[in-house]
Amino acid sequence: MTLDTVILASIYLLSAYVLFWLGKRVFDFLHRDFRVREELVERKNSALALALVGYYLGVVFAIGGAIVGPSSGLVDDVLDLFLYGILAIILLNISTLVSDRLILFQFSNTKEIIQDQNAGTGITAGGVYAATGLILFGAISGEGGTVWTAIGFWGLGQLALILTGLVYEWITPYSIHDEIEKDNVAVGVSFAGALLSMGNILRYAVSGDFYAWQDNLMTFCSLAVVGLVALPIIRWATDKVLLPGTTITAELVEHEQPNLGAAYIEMFSYIGASFLITWCL
Repeated sequence: MTLDTVILASIYLLSAYVLFWLGKRVFDFLHRDFRVREELVERKNSALALALVGYYLGVVFAIGGAIVGPSSGLVDDVLDLFLYGILAIILLNISTLVSDRLILFQFSNTKEIIQDQNAGTGITAGGVYAATGLILFGAISGEGGTVWTAIGFWGLGQLALILTGLVYEWITPYSIHDEIEKDNVAVGVSFAGALLSMGNILRYAVSGDFYAWQDNLMTFCSLAVVGLVALPIIRWATDKVLLPGTTITAELVEHEQPNLGAAYIEMFSYIGASFLITWCL
């Protein structure tokens, strides 16, 4: 490693930290109905902490998409980093509305996270943020793309996450909205795993160079279908292989105290399967 390499890496890292700070400030500005520091420190609001961790991960993933890949020269690299980084921050914050209005749409996410400190809602919102960041990582990291292709794949990714929520609701014999609103954190953990799984599959779908919408859109749609079809299969396999002698449903909603351990296993199953699927393609 040469001195020039260290200097360049330091400039990129400093730029990334500036963008991360900007992402934090934008989040704080758009959520002026509560104070983040007060919620985290004085009220010890773990629900908000879970949502913020997902948001911060989303910002990091998106910034990473602008950093990786071949260099076009220091000045052009830094300009692209700030251009796509700021774009990603804007799109991540718009994803808040998608989560509130179209994914967990039967109640107010902000009310559940801030007033009720509902960790199930918090981790679901965090899952949407992190999944969106993964999609943006793929959309930004390749060659040949533009701001408009990044926005286009972000929009398609949000649609896929909405469909993931609908399919997940369909394959579960209980209402995820009702359970999460009742502060069932285990259901929120499992649902967040499904969202992250789809985000990771779509990251792979939009990674690489952009050639034409006809080709790239076909790849995106094909892998989105793979992710949706995999959801019930993974849930069934988790019951049979990882939780023999019981079921996810029984552990998450049929006991007086929902089994968080079973929820973590289901979350792992979705995320682990998403990596196996992309590695095999």
